[in-house]
Amino acid sequence: MSKSLSPFTKAQLLPQEETLEVLKRKGNLFIGIPKETSFQEKRVCLTPDAVSALVNNGHRVLLESGAGEEANFQDKDYSEAGAEITKDTSKVFSCPILLKVEPPSLDEIKLINPQTILISALQLKTQNKTYFEALAKKRITAIGFEFIRDEDGAYPAVRQLSEIAGTASVLIASELLSNANNGNGLLFGNISGVPPIEVVIIGAGTVGEFAVRSALGLGANVKVFDNSISKLRTLQSNLGKALYTSTMQPKNLLKALKRCDVAIGAVRGKNRAPILVNETMVESMKPGAVIIDVSIDMGGCFETSEITTHDSPTFIKHGVIHYCVPNIPARYSRTASVSISNIFTPYLLKIADDGGIENALRFDRGLKNGLYFYHGILTNKSVADWFDLDYSDVNLLIF
Repeated sequence: MSKSLSPFTKAQLLPQEETLEVLKRKGNLFIGIPKETSFQEKRVCLTPDAVSALVNNGHRVLLESGAGEEANFQDKDYSEAGAEITKDTSKVFSCPILLKVEPPSLDEIKLINPQTILISALQLKTQNKTYFEALAKKRITAIGFEFIRDEDGAYPAVRQLSEIAGTASVLIASELLSNANNGNGLLFGNISGVPPIEVVIIGAGTVGEFAVRSALGLGANVKVFDNSISKLRTLQSNLGKALYTSTMQPKNLLKALKRCDVAIGAVRGKNRAPILVNETMVESMKPGAVIIDVSIDMGGCFETSEITTHDSPTFIKHGVIHYCVPNIPARYSRTASVSISNIFTPYLLKIADDGGIENALRFDRGLKNGLYFYHGILTNKSVADWFDLDYSDVNLLIF
């Protein structure tokens, strides 16, 4: 008698894990862009071109009247790109997705609807506990764009703004050296028969690199100091040329500072920028020399630095001109706005293509890295440690 053959193998009859497909349904976004109210903030999150790209993809953008004016984008430019314009601030803040450059103030948080998605800078060093408690009360999902990572693990927003700050620091120094600004009357430029300007750059990160590029491009003689040999090596490799580099040896740094016409501070610390140039070193600099302390937003790396504003950017101490304005990119608001817009736009389109923020966070680890609040639950450990707050691991909240 023949055995009846089973149509399945033994392995096929054993229980198997089932893989559920996560469906991506394209969603339509409704984005609000309020006018920035922070002191001397002139940037806007999206340019009219970016708005046009979003609207053409089926999304809505509601812009507060005048939001782009400081960056030289008019309401007309936005309305022609397909944005809706309103003078009602509360209407903009009631949008399901809010885009801001600066984090919202406590008064602005009161205008935000519960369960809103907020994308802005976090600026951890300027925050307080009340800010996070207000976000939690509204069950907001918040992303700090300076913490978003790209595929290479870099921070695109920080890099973009650092490139602007580095380039700008040299242009500002060039202005301050001219007679028009009561400087020494020196010109950045390799003029035949005239010794080039001496520039000292402290820090070989992105700010330092772009300051070096600009200074060399204008014909200056540049010396770079950093304690990281690998950063100095990378800098030389990126520039494709050899230049004077040194570790932070006080003797070498002092010698360079005595001779330089411009000193640019471009170092960051974990909580505060380290003070690498003391007052005695500043006293030894030439009368009329210029210090640009790009690190001032983290406390400054020159002992003599004090925060100044875009309206009154300089002061003189020990005969040396100090420029210590935080947020240098806001001085070049249009360039900075285009730069920020270039980062925001692809992420917004991706959030829509992935079917909303939940799926986007699930699929994009770099975007998840920028998340610090999820439906009112704090998900960032460093924020929790800094302000003594409870937090939950984001991976336990988003599966």
